[in-house]
Amino acid sequence: MQFPKTLSLALAVSAALAGCNGSVANGEANSGSGGSASTGKYTIDQSKLPPMNSFKVDDLDTTKNACEDFAGYANSKFLAANPVPGDRTSWGAFEMLDERSQAIQKQLAEQAAANKSAAGVDKIVGDLYATGMDQAAINAAGFTPIKADLDAISALNSKEAIVSYLRSAARKGDNFLFGFGPEADFKDPGNNIAYASQGGLGLPDKTYYTDAKKKDKLEAYRAHVANVLKLIGVPAADAAKQADEVITFETRLAKASFSSEELSRDTELYYNPVDLAAADKLTPNFSWSEWFKSQGVAAPAKFSLAMPKFHQEVSAMLADVPATTWQSYLKYHTADSASPYLSDAFVQENFNFYSKTLRGQAEMKERSKRVLDSIENGAGEAFGQMYVGVAFSPESKARMEALVKNLGTALKARIEKLEWMSPETKAKAIEKWSSFTPKIGYPDKWRSWEGLKTGRDGYYNNLQAVQQFNYNWALDKIGKPVDRSEWGMPPQMVNAYYNPLMNEIVFPAAILQPPFFDPKADDAANYGGIGAVIGHEMIHGYDDQGSRFDATGKFSNWWTDQDAKQFASRTDKLVKQFDSYELLGEHVNGKLTLGENIADLGGLSTAYDAMKAATAGKPDPMIGGLTNDQRFFLNWATVWRRAMKDEEAKVRLTTDPHAPANFRAIGAPSNLPTFAAAFQCKTGQKMVNGDDTKVNIW
Repeated sequence: MQFPKTLSLALAVSAALAGCNGSVANGEANSGSGGSASTGKYTIDQSKLPPMNSFKVDDLDTTKNACEDFAGYANSKFLAANPVPGDRTSWGAFEMLDERSQAIQKQLAEQAAANKSAAGVDKIVGDLYATGMDQAAINAAGFTPIKADLDAISALNSKEAIVSYLRSAARKGDNFLFGFGPEADFKDPGNNIAYASQGGLGLPDKTYYTDAKKKDKLEAYRAHVANVLKLIGVPAADAAKQADEVITFETRLAKASFSSEELSRDTELYYNPVDLAAADKLTPNFSWSEWFKSQGVAAPAKFSLAMPKFHQEVSAMLADVPATTWQSYLKYHTADSASPYLSDAFVQENFNFYSKTLRGQAEMKERSKRVLDSIENGAGEAFGQMYVGVAFSPESKARMEALVKNLGTALKARIEKLEWMSPETKAKAIEKWSSFTPKIGYPDKWRSWEGLKTGRDGYYNNLQAVQQFNYNWALDKIGKPVDRSEWGMPPQMVNAYYNPLMNEIVFPAAILQPPFFDPKADDAANYGGIGAVIGHEMIHGYDDQGSRFDATGKFSNWWTDQDAKQFASRTDKLVKQFDSYELLGEHVNGKLTLGENIADLGGLSTAYDAMKAATAGKPDPMIGGLTNDQRFFLNWATVWRRAMKDEEAKVRLTTDPHAPANFRAIGAPSNLPTFAAAFQCKTGQKMVNGDDTKVNIW
């Protein structure tokens, strides 16, 4: 059982704002008061929801100088009083909103589960939650739900049998070796083609297999593999030997793979269009013609065989790796991916390695939260239909639409005033600006779940049904026009994203609440929060990767050579700025995080312009003794209020295209004269980059 099952290229090449999920946003809930929200079908008890995380003047640590340590000035006092909870690896604005969202989701799921005659999305959510919460039945089943798959793997004794099994497992949504699914054609973004990408690793990045500094994690993973194999009945001595085989197998895959940095900074790696004959020639031991046939997809004129060297290595391994090693690898990954949904012993082992050892999480999440996570991963948009009925107001949507419009106006003005860009390229940039599509709150057209059959006969059975339904739904898109109404995130996810292939900016309902957004808050707070987020997502259309797509979403070069050189010289300075930041003895990777840092800098600058336009001619309210400008930048810092376990931070330094939150709080403002003026900062102070280091792009 593996979520997600298909390649989501739009989210891979777009820069989602952060990797957290879930929360609520509406007028009543935002107040933090008691009472209830109701749609007639469902009622939410507001008194059971966690408090909001708005910026407060009392949070400021006045022992620190805003011009020297702005992140500390804005957030250290709050973070000291709010340590990372035991069941989390990080804690801040995003996570607090996630807790609030899950509190609403839990009430909805409990009510749906209690209604055994429910239909539609209510039945899907109710069935998943009821069976997921039936711990006794799950424990009684042990690993019986995957026994048939394990037995089938034990019978694999030839290359042909292994390939046949890989195809049949993938048909159910279990693709162990690579991502496969639909996405818009880079050169024809109105139509979907199939993409095949790299995969097959159990650790977060290829460097975990090759970097001596990460050897302790590799050895812990080796022990974990052996433990999982023992849980499915492999004797201890054999489990240790098979674990060695799995590590050797995955290390070989890792050496043929690209790193997180390489993938995040070269979108073109995802696009390698070939026909079936060329693909079959490239991987003689793995027929792509047979693959498409086995997946029920008509033979395409072309598809993207991304990262071809990886697929060549898999083909070679089919020929020279013993069948017994393939059995070890496939058995382990079958059990490991299913572990979170099996009996307690499997759940505990999964937690011990992936959460505790790898990321530093002290305690396992309670079962209800884990089940809610599974529902969001598998049937998130179904759940979203229930969520927005009690958690998103028309007032919020209307206010957001106005903010998006104002940010768009400010961005256009910034582009028009760029001194370093030629009129030719500038015209193309404005053309792209004019075609931005904003999506706010939730889809105008909900996805259909017709045909998905769930019940009360087992948690794993339900998740398998959801997985295969999603896989079939995705494959059905291949060769068809792109549905521009679709969303890549459910409404209850605390996140936002830009999709370059559709030139759209998307803001799920759950992020539209404090500290990001409050329809009742002053302009300075909202523009420093959600305004900067809106600007951030817009600027992703012009970051180092988004700028490689034109107004239609087509992968094309719309830059003059001179403008491209000017752009690169400016982004290189931003790389150096973030390379200089250090955490836990390691430097931030300025290249890995470049797209997000460009978006932060341009988004914050644009939001500031929009805030000044919105407040022009009005007296400064001086709320809490702070000016509009000060409140704007302080709410920006509040958004990036986050503490993190050391192990989690180390994983993110290697894999996350977002810089650590405290550096995001200071990185963009330190380049802005408007920040220095707001806090009367002087040349030479840490929050004032000098003329030789100051970065100005968009």
